[in-house]
Amino acid sequence: MQTATGTESRANAIFWSAAPFIFLIFWSGGYTFAKLGLAHIEPMTMLTLRYGLAAVALMPFLLRPAARWPASPRHWVAIALTGFLIQCVYFGLAYLAMKRGMNAGTTAIIMSLQPILVAALSPLLTGKRGGRFLWAGLLLGFAGVLLVIVSGQTLGPSPWVAVMLAVSALAGITLATLFEKWHGLKTDPAVGGVVQYVVGFCVLLPVAMITETMVIDWQPELVVAMTYLVIANSIISIGLFIALIQRGDATRISSLLYLVPPLAMIIAWAALGEHVTSLALVGFGLSAAGVYIVNRQTA
Repeated sequence: MQTATGTESRANAIFWSAAPFIFLIFWSGGYTFAKLGLAHIEPMTMLTLRYGLAAVALMPFLLRPAARWPASPRHWVAIALTGFLIQCVYFGLAYLAMKRGMNAGTTAIIMSLQPILVAALSPLLTGKRGGRFLWAGLLLGFAGVLLVIVSGQTLGPSPWVAVMLAVSALAGITLATLFEKWHGLKTDPAVGGVVQYVVGFCVLLPVAMITETMVIDWQPELVVAMTYLVIANSIISIGLFIALIQRGDATRISSLLYLVPPLAMIIAWAALGEHVTSLALVGFGLSAAGVYIVNRQTA
């Protein structure tokens, strides 16, 4: 007869096995729903509203008995800094880069350098260097992303200001990943989420007020988009991303981001009817192969 503890352990193992796939699907869908919503709201206003709603949605979970609160000021600061790097530097500057004229494809290529940067910088924290097969997997995954982007014909010239904003956004998500792995503190998802989104809201609200009209056209498309972005993207996806980094190898978790552009293209095809080429499917295969090699090398 199986004990309650054994059943709970098995369920826990199944959940964490499925967590990377849940993260990928929900994170990839964010691009489609952001595109849907941005027809009715400006980018910084969208992020500010998204962070405010996400913080409010998570607050009831702070009242549950099992909630684990940070025990030291260092832990509070760590949560706030991670929130600033992801919500303000990564999302904020990436949105600003596209607002300043950067193509979606160029933005995706720049952001896809993140797994390579994490692999290159991780030895500074762990002292372990990746072998040839690890780097082969990383380069193969990046090549797959390039094929997906080229197949979509979304490349083009971008202003230097937009390029610098995108590179800074890349630095933000890279530093957040390495920082989470470095400090090694386990954070309650609800507590961490509320702190992160309060930080994002407080930083980006003045930016939106200064740079945008903050006019919101409340159409059904925007309501659907914001619901998805708050629940699936902000609460579930980002919560899982941080939890997976805390539990495993940062390079392995970062390599999952190679699958985001092709999955985003497939979701856009299913939801918006956008065209998917055979070259994009080849790119998807290369990215998947690269992620598989990285996972084998870091297991």
